[in-house]
Amino acid sequence: MTASLLVPAALAQTPGILDKKLADGGYVDVSTLHPGIIVSLMYARDDNFTGHLLYTPGLMTRAWLHPDAAEALGRAAAILDSVAPGTRLLVKDAARPMEIQRRMFASVAGTPKARYVANPGKGGGLHNFGLAVDITLADAEGKELPMGTPVDHLGTEANIDREPELVARGVISENERQNRLLLRRVMRKAGFSTIRTEWWHFNLVSLRIAKTKYRLID
Repeated sequence: MTASLLVPAALAQTPGILDKKLADGGYVDVSTLHPGIIVSLMYARDDNFTGHLLYTPGLMTRAWLHPDAAEALGRAAAILDSVAPGTRLLVKDAARPMEIQRRMFASVAGTPKARYVANPGKGGGLHNFGLAVDITLADAEGKELPMGTPVDHLGTEANIDREPELVARGVISENERQNRLLLRRVMRKAGFSTIRTEWWHFNLVSLRIAKTKYRLID
C-alpha cells in the first residue's frame, strides 16, 4: 500500500450521501473530537487491501463513530497528548455502513482475503455499528510512525501476541513494537479493547453487546 497525503480531519471534503445519513442518525464526525486527530480514510483510495475504491467522494468522505465510541476516542486523544506530546492519532477507518460492508465482502469473496472481512450475511462486525476504529499514530506533522506493517496488512506480522518474537527475528524493530505498545496503552486506557490479529483495530464493546444494545448502520 502506498502512502497518502495526510491532512487534518478538519479539512475533510464536502460531505457525501452516507456522511449526511450518519450525521442525521446521530453519529459523530471524529474531526470534532480533538484538534490533534487526523483522518485519512484508506477505503477512499484504491490502494487498500481490496484493490477497490469503496468510499467515493460523493458517498463518504469523513470518519464517523457512535457517540459512545466517539467519546472514548476523544479520551484517547487527550491521553496521548499527556503521555506523548506531539504524537497524534491517525484514523484510517471507523463506522462502516452495511452498504459499504457488502461491497467490501463482494470484492474479496472467493479469495483468501475473505476471512479478514466480516460477512454481512451474518450480521457484519463492529465497524458496522460505529463501535470499532482502525487507527495508528502520526508525528506532529502528520507523518505516520513506523509500526512494522501498514494498517490492514494481511499476515502474522500484524499479530499483537507475536511481537516479541517478531522483534527477535528482525521482522519488526523494537521501536516499531514500542509504537504499537503506546497506541494500545492509550486506546485501552480510553476504554477500547484489542484483537489478536490486527494491531490497528480497536473495539469499544463485544459484538454480542453491540447486537443487543446498539443499532446496525444500514
